[in-house]
Amino acid sequence: MYRLFFYLVCCQSIPGLDELLEGGFPRKRLVLVSGATGTGKSIFGMQYVYKGLVEHEEPGVFVSFDEMPEKLREDMLRFGWNLKDLEKNDLLAVVDATSARAGAPSEEEHAIMPGQLDLDRVLLEIISTARRIDAKRLVIDSLASMGLRLDGDTEARRAVLKMSYVLARSGLTTILTTEVPEQAPGTGMHFSKYGVEEYIADGVLLLNFVGMGPQPIRTMQIRKMRGTNHSLEIHQFEITEKGILLEKRA
Repeated sequence: MYRLFFYLVCCQSIPGLDELLEGGFPRKRLVLVSGATGTGKSIFGMQYVYKGLVEHEEPGVFVSFDEMPEKLREDMLRFGWNLKDLEKNDLLAVVDATSARAGAPSEEEHAIMPGQLDLDRVLLEIISTARRIDAKRLVIDSLASMGLRLDGDTEARRAVLKMSYVLARSGLTTILTTEVPEQAPGTGMHFSKYGVEEYIADGVLLLNFVGMGPQPIRTMQIRKMRGTNHSLEIHQFEITEKGILLEKRA
């Protein structure tokens, strides 16, 4: 199938991933990254934004509902990612949504205010921030922590569909993380919190722990990626001192 280069976010943000996707994520699409606690979802998201900027000159926005931005900056220094320098030059925006969840004011330059945790206001703040820095990439970490009042499957489907539509029209390629239960071999698979997000998202990546021997391993599966002839295999990955690295299969 003939595919134009500009259609893809062609990046080596996650070494080893692009070749599994015919070159990268389709642009202006929403990709759901699902996984249990500790599988590397936040690192995946920040690596996607950070590497996209420093290696491909694509500014990005990271919206944190799970961790205070100052702690996030400290954690990312372990990989050599200095977020503050990029923020000072308006190349990266870390949006504090954790304070709003706690009902407290934020001292961050970019923040969701208390009382503004409804979908329309969150999207408005994200788009306004993205436009100020001419962002191309966006990470929302995470759906489960957004605090949206989703009443059942219908509301969840409507919310994810609206996010996908609005953000795509804004020119953003978006990663939305979400928590799912630990996946055990032979059990029913879970790809999202509400059980409907995976049908709306353009792509779904599942991160997992697999117990093999004394040390569990981390795995990644591309469950779907519209517009690409992607790998269907389960791939092992590591979180190294430089971030996430997919291991090449022999």
